[in-house]
Amino acid sequence: MEKKLYRDMNDKKIAGVCSGIGKYFDIDPTVIRLAWLLFICLGGSGLIAYFIAWVIIPEATYYK
Repeated sequence: MEKKLYRDMNDKKIAGVCSGIGKYFDIDPTVIRLAWLLFICLGGSGLIAYFIAWVIIPEATYYK
């Protein structure tokens, strides 16, 4: 079965980007959120990357 990266709308805080990345790599989304926060605090590049990911990663079409 082929894995695809989607924004998870069931476990989202802002746009579901971190939750989707966490599910894709089978990592707790909280770890991904903390990494994004670290990148944001270390120069702001994380904020730009988050918005780019928000636009590029499609929303999941399934809902639980």
